[in-house]
Amino acid sequence: MATWCPGISCQPSSNRRLNHQIRQFTTSLFQSIPHLIARHLPPLRRLLSVGFSTETSGRKPEADNCHRSAVVRFPKHSRPDAAKINFDATSRPPNPASTMSHLMNRTIPLAVCFILSTLGVLQAQDSTFLAPPKYIGPPQTIHAVTNRAFTGIPSLAVSRGGRLWATWYAGKTPREDANNYVVLSTSGDGGETWEEVLVVDPDEDGPVRAYDPELWIAPDGKLRLIWAQAVGHLGTIAGVWFLEIEDPDMGQPVHGEAKRVTDGIMMCKPLVLSTGEWALPASTWRETDESARMIVSDDQGKTWAQRGGCNVPKDVRAFDEHMFVERNDQSIWLLARTKYGIGESVSTDRGKTWSELAPSTIAHPSARFFIRRLDSGNLLLVKHGPIEERTGRSHLMAFVSIDHGRNWKGGLMLDERAGVSYPDGQQDADGVIHIIYDYNRTKDRHILLANFREEDVAAGKAITDSVKLQQVISDASGE
Repeated sequence: MATWCPGISCQPSSNRRLNHQIRQFTTSLFQSIPHLIARHLPPLRRLLSVGFSTETSGRKPEADNCHRSAVVRFPKHSRPDAAKINFDATSRPPNPASTMSHLMNRTIPLAVCFILSTLGVLQAQDSTFLAPPKYIGPPQTIHAVTNRAFTGIPSLAVSRGGRLWATWYAGKTPREDANNYVVLSTSGDGGETWEEVLVVDPDEDGPVRAYDPELWIAPDGKLRLIWAQAVGHLGTIAGVWFLEIEDPDMGQPVHGEAKRVTDGIMMCKPLVLSTGEWALPASTWRETDESARMIVSDDQGKTWAQRGGCNVPKDVRAFDEHMFVERNDQSIWLLARTKYGIGESVSTDRGKTWSELAPSTIAHPSARFFIRRLDSGNLLLVKHGPIEERTGRSHLMAFVSIDHGRNWKGGLMLDERAGVSYPDGQQDADGVIHIIYDYNRTKDRHILLANFREEDVAAGKAITDSVKLQQVISDASGE
């Protein structure tokens, strides 16, 4: 079977954008190659550790071999440990150290192809996750609410004019699988009624899936619809995609082309730093060290680059789903999902380096939570259960902190039912806080909305007339 080879011109020359994306992806993949070799291919590990074998038969080299150059050979049906590096027989046997240096500098792409071929990590037909989605447009019949067996993982944003936007991903099977696509819905009447206006569907039946979407109103006033695109569930072979919607106050979205901005998955809101830079919390979860990354743009989203990453200890890694909070001293506080709940880390150099992730004092199940600075300067936290009590995915509550997260007060109950999860939201210009979440993704298949104010949170109960709970955005239950 053909193998996709990053860094090699095995795509049509006209597809320059895809080739650029493949090169970006290859850079990220280098971090995970040692782990894959160690786990799956001991023969190859031994080969790489003792040096490369040479042929000494004196046979005349084939015409396609360059003088003293390396050619990696891996016949279609050969064993991994049978692969050899052939050198020109007319030259003297190479020094192993200089040979390795030569290969690293001249033929890294071929070496990567070899490793991927023997591991079978990525087949040619699966590299399509690097291409833009085949369909971005109004929902079709296959995307109808009545055709959904999965609905969940939502996000919400509010335009400057007060229009609400909601997104989540769905599928025709009750699983997180190749059928997943992203839905975009909007409300112009404060959440009373909703209309689904857009879907992002990479290829309908797979193998590529679109999932873990996020909505964000950037400082330029545009709405960014963000999603992950991949084959399967590994964060190391996924990518973060952006779709810019020019005027989010309009009910029908007008957008540009979808763009892949970085590797990994980003399912929590970006942060605008005090420097004016935009920071994305993208993750290559589970398989790599320093997976909870900060991806930064200093030109309003035109270009992006990784600044640093927090290391989540291997024995507690889950899906990261990390969020950033900038403190008054310009240090950045990172909170991430782990197997034990919530871990925390701090960077004092604008995200270049991070302390090792350690358990937070905020008790929580292994699930997404939501933290955001309010217009008052205080912090809002939406989580499951009381601050010091670890519950399951139930009792979704809101808390507020006036001392940058050291202490929390209030505790407004948003939804106490089992099966609620994945809060996200935004405060609007009038001070109303809008929190979106899902409920029973494969049974009830609800996307829900809660409205309230900071005063309600601090009091731990409804004291304003803005409190509206368990409002339905989407009901795909068929009932």
